[in-house]
Amino acid sequence: MTSFKHPTLVKTQADAPLTMAVKAINEQGEVVDKYIACERPLTLYLNWRPIVTLMTLGARPEALALGYLKNQGFISDVHQLESVIVDWEVNSAAVITKESTAHLEEKLAEKTVTTGCGQGTVYGGFMDGVEDIRLPTPQLKQSMLYSLLNNISAYNETYKNAGAVHGCGLCEGDQIIGFVEDVGRHNAVDTLAGEMWLKQQGGGNKLFYTTGRLTSEMVIKVAKMGIPVLLSRSGATQMGLELAQKLGITMIARAKGRHFLIYHGAENIEFDATPPKRNLG
Repeated sequence: MTSFKHPTLVKTQADAPLTMAVKAINEQGEVVDKYIACERPLTLYLNWRPIVTLMTLGARPEALALGYLKNQGFISDVHQLESVIVDWEVNSAAVITKESTAHLEEKLAEKTVTTGCGQGTVYGGFMDGVEDIRLPTPQLKQSMLYSLLNNISAYNETYKNAGAVHGCGLCEGDQIIGFVEDVGRHNAVDTLAGEMWLKQQGGGNKLFYTTGRLTSEMVIKVAKMGIPVLLSRSGATQMGLELAQKLGITMIARAKGRHFLIYHGAENIEFDATPPKRNLG
């Protein structure tokens, strides 16, 4: 069991192994040594009240717990936090706060199953304050996006080793300042959100990268982090796009190599490194 005290996010021994060695049989009938991604339940408690059980890889569980509770609207004041206790023997993370939780039952009663990997859930407080979010207008260069995508390729270690996970990156320009992998993209974004919240970092000068789909849930979480640019190697959903348009988020999808599709905010990007058109003839 490990505990964490505000205000500094301390690297503890709570992190669990991310992969495990297994044997598999390939198409030649040969036995081969491989790695698979670990997956384990983590039940979140708020002032000892059970909230939700997340299926997670197990990386940085304190930040995951805090980011999830903050993004769902269960907690909002970082200065009221007392501790986070992670115990992998019972697969639990308990967040203790002096902040009032009087409306906890009301929030828990209203939930929506989302399109998150596996099966995600958002609660009644998830949309609180979204209409008041005001994001800065970014100024980006195409060449910077290409450099960022190239730098991202050095990450995704668990995916390269075992597959079956999503990755999310917090970026400043073409530099990755934080990267998390998990079995669900919503867990990865919550972990980074928790770390940003604890450090009281602003998001106005940052980009958010994800390997997952740009759904309404992803757009709202990034907006709550104050980040105006969302970049993905995957696609976007209709509701995700509508919210990006409403909130002023520059949405870039299918970003891989030198290809990308800007679904919203093209006016914020300087096309200074346009690749030659492919000859389809």
